[in-house]
Amino acid sequence: MQGKLNGLKTLIQNENPAAFYVHCFAHQLHLTLVAVAKIHEPICIFFELVSNLLNCIGSSCKRHDMLQNIQAAKVVDALDSGELESGQGLNQETRLKRPGDTRWGSHYGSSVNLIHMFSSVVDVLGILLKDHSSEQRGCAGYLLTQLESFDFAFKMHKMKNILAITSELSKTLQRKDQDIVNAMELVRIAKQ
Repeated sequence: MQGKLNGLKTLIQNENPAAFYVHCFAHQLHLTLVAVAKIHEPICIFFELVSNLLNCIGSSCKRHDMLQNIQAAKVVDALDSGELESGQGLNQETRLKRPGDTRWGSHYGSSVNLIHMFSSVVDVLGILLKDHSSEQRGCAGYLLTQLESFDFAFKMHKMKNILAITSELSKTLQRKDQDIVNAMELVRIAKQ
């Protein structure tokens, strides 16, 4: 939106040179998180694996439906065994979300859903690995090996925790009725 030639800022300031431009703090936070993640190699590799996983499973309606069916069956089993409670707003259908760099908060949603659906994702990759006619067999084998490693599980849970903090900060920075004391406390927590 800031674009030097045709951005909204430029267009408004051409009409009214006295207009002030205020940077969106949430957008600055997103850009900072993307920049930090891209220079930290293990995290960059982690997100690349997640992206490859989403491509492997999400690029085919058949594989996507397989994942949804397996996850639905697991939810039904958990409800029947009493592991999950039923009620309004609980156990909604979950999908793997594709994260995007412009909305870093989407990485949090993606991490939460991947953790929630992890066993179903592993099951789908196992099925793909056993399917000798599948073009995704090699990819599924590689991803399955990576997903079952301690390193991946540790990074997945660690990033979920970190992204939960930054997601809360991002939501606070986007509110119209900002509480500056709360925002500064969330900034301190995020930096810590």
